Amino acid sequence: MGNETFYHALKINSEVCTGCTHCMNVCPTAAIRIKYGKATINEAACTDCGMCLKTCPRQAIYVEQDDFNQIFKFSYRIILLPSVFIGQFPEDISEEQIFSELHNLGFHYVMEVDKSTGLLMEETKHYLQQHPRQRPFISSFCPAVVRLIQVRFPSLIGHIVRLKQAMDIAAIYVRKKYIDKGIPEKEIGVFYVTQCAAKIAAIKCPVGEENSPVDGVINMDFIYNKILLSINRHKSQVLPRVPEQYHLTPQSIQWTLSGGEASNYPGRCLAIDEIHNVIDILEKLENDELTDIDFLELRACDHSCAGGALAINNRFLTIERLQKRMENYIKYNYISINKMPRYKDFLVKQMQLSGEIPPRSIEKLDEDLSVAFQKMEKITRIMKVLPQIDCGACGTPSCQALAQDVVQGKAKLNQCIFMQKILTREGLLTPEESMELSAKVWGIGKFEKNEE
Repeated sequence: MGNETFYHALKINSEVCTGCTHCMNVCPTAAIRIKYGKATINEAACTDCGMCLKTCPRQAIYVEQDDFNQIFKFSYRIILLPSVFIGQFPEDISEEQIFSELHNLGFHYVMEVDKSTGLLMEETKHYLQQHPRQRPFISSFCPAVVRLIQVRFPSLIGHIVRLKQAMDIAAIYVRKKYIDKGIPEKEIGVFYVTQCAAKIAAIKCPVGEENSPVDGVINMDFIYNKILLSINRHKSQVLPRVPEQYHLTPQSIQWTLSGGEASNYPGRCLAIDEIHNVIDILEKLENDELTDIDFLELRACDHSCAGGALAINNRFLTIERLQKRMENYIKYNYISINKMPRYKDFLVKQMQLSGEIPPRSIEKLDEDLSVAFQKMEKITRIMKVLPQIDCGACGTPSCQALAQDVVQGKAKLNQCIFMQKILTREGLLTPEESMELSAKVWGIGKFEKNEE
């Protein structure tokens, strides 16, 4: 898909937002501003990492989701799960119960997407061997990281492994499987349960592809609540229905956890989680401070997908359940029933990304290099008069951000409260004008006496 438009799953409820700046201060790409007392998102800079969602104390930021009833538009309904979904539930709720309830909710087939990681791992190893000059390789697993690289580190795009990930491979597989059974493709609906906003954005607006093989997205917290409610209502009933593709391999179970991907490849492979840690590593890589790395597994969420913004359970408890699940599979020698190898040739042909991963650099000041250079010099001059304390009172996350906004015509220098004080002292700005400027950032309500 081209880089003209982008879908973002993260939305702000302006009726609830109080402009507290929590979200603005944690955004890794400085995509949030405060205007008239409300947070606003610069869609060109947003990566859908979900940091703002996690930190908002008012729950004013939410993830837009598809209507669940849309699944019934399709005659054959398939639901794809990440393995961390099982880890959301208490241990007294079995996998069989969870899968059975998904059938009862209207799905004909249930598949954990990590079933496809065996094939993905094999093809990734081939890819690493065939593209040695691309080293260090950066996994394309996390869509928030891919978007982060597009926005903040466009020079590193060439290091991203150009292979589709488990979710897409699983979707392509199940669709092909049902088509081979004689079911018309238009009657097959494939839905993914997501633990984060970035996966939604990746489905609605895929990078490196025109369209996603997934038809719709179901937020993990939503489907978790539906399943748990149903299980609690039918505790005395036996629910024997178990999907055909039941057991995963131990490697597949830990794929979405930190280290689950990097541990499978040769050489020096690092697993980094949490968006600010990822940024630190990418900065070092961009500055040639890291030169002896073979593979980077980068995940935006703390403790990888277990810490997803739409996950319900504590990330450490999720990890514990998945580790126990893996240990049980080894202890009891569970057999992984996997029919995907029958479709290996077909799937391998589908795994390469067909399109480019375009840069979306927010650092670019202008397409004309001479104009960009002039703007850069102006930013430097502005920074010399700003206090450089990054207080956020101007409605931007830092003095640097304000200087860039001023140069780009998106803000005024006198939004800075320190500049307002200086201008007022020198008689160049009246107190009334200063109040008006502040109201444009924080809204007039912040300056009205509340006697309630």
